[in-house]
Amino acid sequence: MTKRRPNGGGTITRRKDGRYQGAAFVTDTEGQRVRRYVYGASWDEANEKLGKLQSQEREGVPVPSRAWTLGEWLAYWLDHIVKPEREHNTYVKYESKIRLYLLPHLARKPLVKLSAAQLRTVMATLKREKVGAATRFEVLRVLRNALNRAIKEEILTRNVALLVDMPKVSKDKGTAWNPKEAITFLRSARAHRLYAACVLVLVLGLRRGELLGLRWQDIDFEARQFTPVKQVQRVKKVGLVLKDLKTDSSHAALPLPEFCARALVERRELQELERKIAGYAWSQAPDQDLVFSSEHGGPIDPVGFSRTFDRLVRRARVRRITVRLARHTCGTLLAFLKVHPKVAQVILRHSQISMTLDVYTHVVGDGEREAVALLAELLEDPLIG
Repeated sequence: MTKRRPNGGGTITRRKDGRYQGAAFVTDTEGQRVRRYVYGASWDEANEKLGKLQSQEREGVPVPSRAWTLGEWLAYWLDHIVKPEREHNTYVKYESKIRLYLLPHLARKPLVKLSAAQLRTVMATLKREKVGAATRFEVLRVLRNALNRAIKEEILTRNVALLVDMPKVSKDKGTAWNPKEAITFLRSARAHRLYAACVLVLVLGLRRGELLGLRWQDIDFEARQFTPVKQVQRVKKVGLVLKDLKTDSSHAALPLPEFCARALVERRELQELERKIAGYAWSQAPDQDLVFSSEHGGPIDPVGFSRTFDRLVRRARVRRITVRLARHTCGTLLAFLKVHPKVAQVILRHSQISMTLDVYTHVVGDGEREAVALLAELLEDPLIG
C-alpha cells in the first residue's frame, strides 16, 4: 500500500522499473518555481532525498537552474568572473591549470555530483604522471576558488575540494646570498647600465615587476623616499604594459637610503646619454617616464631582466640564484649600510621592530669582515663604464 504524504510534502510514486520517484516544487537560482525529482531504490530512500530537497527550500537555498558539468562551470567562471575582475596574468595562470590538468579528467562530471573521492583520484593520477607538487597544489587551489564561487552563485551547497588535502610543497627554494656574495656581485655589475636596478633589488628588496615599473615621478630625492605605483607586465597579444600594483599596501612610501639614491642619480645621467645616442628611435617609444627603460626608451621585459641578471651573476662568479631569491638579502645589506633600524623596518615591511633587530644583530660575524671592506670600496667607487 502506498504511503500517504502530508499536504505540501510532495509526492512519491513507484516507476515501472521498480524504483521510487519523489517530486516537489522548489525555487531555482533564477527565482522560478520548478518541479524537481529525486529517485531511490525504496520508498524510504526516495522520502529521505525528498526531505533534503525540501529542507533546502525552507532554508532559502535555491536549486540550480541548469545541470552544469564541471567543464561548463569552469569555462563560465574563467570568462565571466576571473577575466573581467582579475589581472591578466592571473587569468592566464588559472586557464592553463584548468585546461591542462582539470578538463582532461573532470570536464564531463556533473557539478553537483562531484565528490571528494573523484578529486583524490585525479590528484593521484597527476602525481603518477610526474606532475610536480607545486603544480598540483595550484591546480587544487584553482578548483577550490571556482567551487567557492559556485556556492556564492547558489549553484552548489558545499565545496568538496576543501575535503581533499593539499599536496605538500617543499619550502626549500634555496638560500639567499650572504653579504659578501651580494657585494661581490654589485662590484662586478658596477659598469652595467642596469647596475642601479641590481642595487634596488638587493638593498630594497623590490620585486621584478615593480622595479621595472618605477618612474622618475615616483621618486622624491629631497625627501629621500619613493612610492611604487606601477608594474611592468607582458600581456598576450598586446605586449609590455604598465599596470597598477595589486594592493594599496604596495603604494606605501618607502625610504631611499643614500647608497640607492646615488645609484639612481647615476642612472638618470646614463639614461640622458642613452637618449641622445638613440635619437629618433627613442622619440618613437611612448614616454612613460621609466627609470629603467630599454636602450630605445621603452619598458624592459621582466623575463629579459631576469636573463640579464643571470648573465651578471655568472660573470661575477658567485653562487647562482634568481632575482626573486636575491631580493631577500636586503635585510643584511641594510645593516651593513648602517641604515637606522626604524627605516629598515619600513623597507622590510616588518610589523614589529623586534623582527628587524633580529636581522641586524645576526649579520656581522668574523666571516663578514671582508664584506665590510668590499662595501666601503663600492661606496667610494666613482661611475665607471
